[in-house]
Amino acid sequence: MDIKTDVLIIGSGLAGLFTALNISSKTQIVLLAKQTLINSNSMLAQGGIAAELNDDVQLHASHVEDTMKAGSYLNDLHAVQVLVDNADEAIKKLMAFGVEFDRGADDEILLTKEGGHKYRRIIHSGGDATGFRTTKSLVDILYQHPNITVLEHTMAIDLLQDNQGACLGATVLSGSNEYYAIYAKKTVLATGGIGSVYNATTNDLSATGDGIGLANRIGAEIKNMEFVQFHPTAFFVDEGKSRQRFLISEAVRGEGATLLNVQKERFMGKYAPELMELAPRDIVSQAIFREMYDTWTDHVFLDTTHMDPKFLEKRFPTIFQKCKEHGMIMGIDLIPVAPCEHFICGGISTDLNGETTVKNLYAVGECANSGVHGANRLASNSLLECAVFGMAIAEEVDKTLPNVFISIIDYQKKLPSYNYNYKPIRRKIGNYMDEHVSIVRNTDGLKLTADVLDTIFNDLIKYPNLTKTYYETLNLATTAKIITAQALARKDSIGCHLRIK
Repeated sequence: MDIKTDVLIIGSGLAGLFTALNISSKTQIVLLAKQTLINSNSMLAQGGIAAELNDDVQLHASHVEDTMKAGSYLNDLHAVQVLVDNADEAIKKLMAFGVEFDRGADDEILLTKEGGHKYRRIIHSGGDATGFRTTKSLVDILYQHPNITVLEHTMAIDLLQDNQGACLGATVLSGSNEYYAIYAKKTVLATGGIGSVYNATTNDLSATGDGIGLANRIGAEIKNMEFVQFHPTAFFVDEGKSRQRFLISEAVRGEGATLLNVQKERFMGKYAPELMELAPRDIVSQAIFREMYDTWTDHVFLDTTHMDPKFLEKRFPTIFQKCKEHGMIMGIDLIPVAPCEHFICGGISTDLNGETTVKNLYAVGECANSGVHGANRLASNSLLECAVFGMAIAEEVDKTLPNVFISIIDYQKKLPSYNYNYKPIRRKIGNYMDEHVSIVRNTDGLKLTADVLDTIFNDLIKYPNLTKTYYETLNLATTAKIITAQALARKDSIGCHLRIK
């Protein structure tokens, strides 16, 4: 039951949804959700969207400088300028699609501050539910667009290429184990993050590096994968059984919370005396790692005891309730936190229109390396990146689609299918990544991990299996290999990449 369409979008987070909704309504679009439309990292984003909703040259320049500084100036300056200068338009489009942002008594949009930002420029929705509110609004409006066909429980297996190397769509596997091709004039990878490469992550556990795996197998350039951002304040629960960790937004520190080690000593003054708890995430995560090492423990504390519990409950309802479920009241109790894998700053290389090094293949959102993040992402730039470059892809697709024609090629239609258990392999990948390719890295650990991953990858390639879990595991192994190889190649310490020897 092969399908033909104009545009295939792989991924159903904010990046995929916003791209689809901005493409002309005359264009036929198929949008794939590996699970359901509510399973995405976008749904979990708490803090907000960094955006200067004005044309103030100095404020725009400040957002650009904050982004560049957080990224250790490895960012693409032009890409950062595009991100910042198009924020106002992106937010207006989101509001036109029904997204409502929190407002004060004067009906002005409320602004908060997060780590690395000089000014208050973070807009939010539902207090600490920005990702959910924003993405849910787009999901709700999606079905009003008859040109967009949504296929849930459908995973892209491999991208298709013609003789000249251009992308022609993808082969997919549906929930009922139907295997077929979706041919498309243009294909957009919007698959999100790589969280499940590690054993502990703030990501939705469906984030298995699928876009990286798909792009790698088709020969697209992938860069800056050594820059894995660890969020400083994931909620630490000793008895937690899930690999997914609950995120405590940076905005809590933006409103005045501080960090204490287990000796109840505030410590950020030793590492970032000017910015303290509002230093960029790489600095805060590395500082916490050092404090945990020095105090022989596995967590530190987020201190809100000097803040009003009523204010905290209103401003951070989701976080407040989560802490309460574990017997802790924000404003009264210290909250245990520890760094945890959060965001990949690199990814599939794109230009400013979102096009990869493979013709007719685009990437947007966390799986893309648009150049805006450099060595470390500035807080709340991620949802903005999804929106701004989603608009850019939509504009490029509308302009170039009439000149593209669908080619039909033969693809491998018979693949073996076995009910194998890949959990031990996935656990092994996570263990090595946690131990050797985490916040602090050294040459011996990286080489050891590279050898282990090579063996796992080669074994997986040797025994293909037409199942979702096989391809997820293959994508995890591929992504882990690339992260480790690029971490080995970068000898210096910069941003999220800390080499001790």
